[in-house]
Amino acid sequence: MLISRAELFASPELLLDNDQQKALAEVLQRRCTREPLAYVIGEWGFRRLSLKVGKGVMVPRPETEVLVERCLVHLRIISHPAVIDIGTGSGAIALAIADEHIGTKVTATDTSKEALKIAAENIQRFDLEDRVSLVYGNLYAEQSGPFDLVVSNPPYISFGEVEYLDPEVAKFEPRSALVGNDFHERIARAAPKVLRNEGWLLMECSESQTVKLASCLERLGWKEVSVINDLGGRPRVVEGRLS
Repeated sequence: MLISRAELFASPELLLDNDQQKALAEVLQRRCTREPLAYVIGEWGFRRLSLKVGKGVMVPRPETEVLVERCLVHLRIISHPAVIDIGTGSGAIALAIADEHIGTKVTATDTSKEALKIAAENIQRFDLEDRVSLVYGNLYAEQSGPFDLVVSNPPYISFGEVEYLDPEVAKFEPRSALVGNDFHERIARAAPKVLRNEGWLLMECSESQTVKLASCLERLGWKEVSVINDLGGRPRVVEGRLS
């Protein structure tokens, strides 16, 4: 039986049986090792979805919700857009877009079979099998499109930065989803091959990388390049339109 925190405080006579006490002790021990709470409880909220998560994927962040919001802004005038999400992980971005823009078809790629397994379970959880498809492979995974929008939250933390991250991230989240230094430019260079004319490219990056990434897109010929702040007011998303 599940009860809320308020119900527990209101009913102190409720006692845990032996099995419940054992289960509580186990999850407390996991959390004491700094395992992310999302992994301990097995799911995490992202926009209006509650996604299954596990050690094979990053925990969805509130900052990434702004990336989804910007995608929806650019897709709102297209009734049946085609989108590709590169490095989908749990499927958070792909599923949120498909959930909030009903006409969208999303292709989601990843190089981690474990991540794709979790993403597949999330697709089934929300009955989005007809709108989100998974592809195993690097970056665009040989998908040719044409797509109306490319979106990615690729690995962008440097090797030297990892040791300074919170233990929840450094010890438990997959390094392959965290660490990388050239994914943004590789994605940007290849995007014109799969995008329709006037299509959009949107990528998340760290606050310190936004100016450099925006300059990179401009140098590569992207138009309407902009930097968007996250919910905390920090530069987080870089976007551009294919000329």
